[in-house]
Amino acid sequence: MVAIAFPEPDPSILDRRDEIVAGLARLVPPHCLITSEDERRVFETDALTAYRRLPLAVVLPETTGQVSAVLAWCNGQGVKVIPRGAGTSLSGGAIPQEDAIVLGVSKMNAILYVDYDSRIMRVQTGVTNLAISEAVMPDGFFYAPDPSSQLACTIAGNIAMNSGGAHCLKYGVTTNNVIGVRMVLMDGTILDLGSDALDSPGYDLLGLVTGSEGQLGVVTEAVVRIFPSAEGAKPVLFGFPLADSAGSCVAAIIGAGIIPVAIEYMDKMAIEICEAFAKAGYPLDVEAMLIVEVEGSDSEMEEQLAKIIAIARQHEVKVIKESRSAMETAAIWKGRKSAFGATGRVADYICMDGTVPTGQLAMVLEKTGEIVAGYGLRVANVFHAGDGNMHPLILYNVNDPDEQAKAEAAGAEILKLCVDAGGCLTGEHGVGIEKRDLMTHQFSDAELQQQMRVRAVFDPQWLLNPAKVFPLDRRSQT
Repeated sequence: MVAIAFPEPDPSILDRRDEIVAGLARLVPPHCLITSEDERRVFETDALTAYRRLPLAVVLPETTGQVSAVLAWCNGQGVKVIPRGAGTSLSGGAIPQEDAIVLGVSKMNAILYVDYDSRIMRVQTGVTNLAISEAVMPDGFFYAPDPSSQLACTIAGNIAMNSGGAHCLKYGVTTNNVIGVRMVLMDGTILDLGSDALDSPGYDLLGLVTGSEGQLGVVTEAVVRIFPSAEGAKPVLFGFPLADSAGSCVAAIIGAGIIPVAIEYMDKMAIEICEAFAKAGYPLDVEAMLIVEVEGSDSEMEEQLAKIIAIARQHEVKVIKESRSAMETAAIWKGRKSAFGATGRVADYICMDGTVPTGQLAMVLEKTGEIVAGYGLRVANVFHAGDGNMHPLILYNVNDPDEQAKAEAAGAEILKLCVDAGGCLTGEHGVGIEKRDLMTHQFSDAELQQQMRVRAVFDPQWLLNPAKVFPLDRRSQT
């Protein structure tokens, strides 16, 4: 397995570093520009920490106008720009290049207004995911997409990768919850796409931008949907003697037309890791576990749970444990939300992000185990089972180049398996550099060429987040 490749930096840009830094210094206040080597190292990688590159400089604008000025200047100078939210990308989406600057939105973190009558709010995109819900929670509202990194990740990154989360089975992912954006193109042009209304005229450019991984423009403001909080919510733990039984149960719940708020899956290794960390009361004598949450009035929840429990019993369920208090509910979700961090206490890992039809979950889980075992490695499966968004965590030693190569090779096989099962390469983490060279397995040459033509309309010089998403040998064909 060949390590992920980076293009060679442009020596003419490297030679002009002092000139470039001086030019940026004329566009933003001194506290918005980072130039020292030690401070730049903070931005050399993201959550795909096996790879890192030191950027030329880091710019942290405070206004859309500053973003526009920086992009327009870089466009004229031929300087590449890597947009960055909080750097929580698991696919390497925010990893820079040596001949590029990083443009981060972390200083643009204001909530601009809330309109409860229209059930929307407008925010700057440096605001964290969790901060949106916290701002409206006292008034009985929330923002639905809830990635596990929601304490740190920004709305900018959520929009770039079309992030989801545990509770998106019912409410949808980012694209279903963002109805407007203010975006700056590479030439400095400022666009407003969408509106405060739930539907807007014209081409759905907003849908194109959401999930575009920072290659079409830098989103500085967003209008998001907020929902009234439900009367109540209750998670239930189901323990199964076999992974196949849990996977089949998920397919049966969805097939019955029941849409819970969330259906989360953990295999035995993930259960043990998360229980050791969170002390959530997870069953340790099962091979697989589901967390199924329903919401509504007491009568609505009881009706839904009765149907779900009946289905689980048809699939050899061994443990049924309903939450009986807010404390138990918090503990159950603490375990799930802490899964990635808890696994990091045990070993280094890479987290995959393939999506499959729910009817294929049992088969894909079985083959995933076989693939990873074939490389002599271990895997912990924890994922959003309701929409088939799988997150196998492949454990390895990051200080062992051979093990890293094996982990990446196993991950590539798993993602190809997801595509072959009728799914796709990514559900919410994006393509970044991690899955870039697998795009030819998902798309034909004609399909890739059309996507690249669309990208080039927004950024003809390919200066925004280059070397991501598309295989490096394909760009020359546009």
